[in-house]
Amino acid sequence: MAKLVLIRHGQSEYNLSNRFTGWRDVDLTEQGVNEAHIAGQNLKHEGINFDYAYTSVLKRAIKTLHIVLEEIDQLWLPEYKSWRLNERHYGDLQGQNKAEAAKELGEKRVHQWRRSYDVLPPKLDPNDPQSAHQDRRYKNIDPNFIPDTENLKVTLERVLPFWTDEIAPKLLNDKNVIVTAHGNSLRALTKYLEEISDEDIPSLEIGTGKPIIYEIDHSLNIVNKKKI
Repeated sequence: MAKLVLIRHGQSEYNLSNRFTGWRDVDLTEQGVNEAHIAGQNLKHEGINFDYAYTSVLKRAIKTLHIVLEEIDQLWLPEYKSWRLNERHYGDLQGQNKAEAAKELGEKRVHQWRRSYDVLPPKLDPNDPQSAHQDRRYKNIDPNFIPDTENLKVTLERVLPFWTDEIAPKLLNDKNVIVTAHGNSLRALTKYLEEISDEDIPSLEIGTGKPIIYEIDHSLNIVNKKKI
C-alpha cells in the first residue's frame, strides 16, 4: 500500500507579517526553517522510504522539501517542481497586509475573498512587474493558463491535472510520494482526496510544517490518515 505525505512549507516572511502571499516568492523565516527541520525529524521516525518528491516553483516550498529530505537522509530522491502546486493566486491582494486590507476594503468582503470556495479576489494586472506573466520561470507556460487571480475552486482545477497525470499513477504503482506545497494548493488537494464539501472546506486549516501521512489503496482511496 502506497504512502502519500503532504507538507505545507514552514512559516514564510509574509506569514509572519500577515500579508497575502500567493505567487509572491518570499523566503522562510528562521521559525519556518526550524519547522521544516522538525517536520523532517518527525517524519524520520515513521521510517518511510520515498520514491518521488514533488514541490512548487516557489522557494519557501522548495527549501522546506530540501530540509525535510536532508533530515530523513533522502536528499538524493528524484525531485519534480511544478507551478501547478503553487499557492493560490490572490490577485491584486498579493503583498497587502490582511488587517489593513480588511480595514480599507471591508472586513466582510476581504473575509469572503480569503475563505469562500468560489469568490474571486480582484485581478492583478498582467503587466504589473509582480505578475507571473512577467516572471521568466513561467515563460514556457501558455499565458492563458497563468492566473491573475484564483479562488479555491480555480486552484483545485489547476492542481487536479497534476494529481491525475503525475502523482496518482505513482501511488497506483505502489510508490511512496512526498509533496511540499502551500496552504491552499494542499487544501484544494485535500478537498478532492477526502471529498470535503464546498460548505465545509472553508474551515479546513493546514498548519505550517505539519506532515500529513495518507495510506492509499489501489483504488486511490484513503485507508488511513495520520498527522505528525
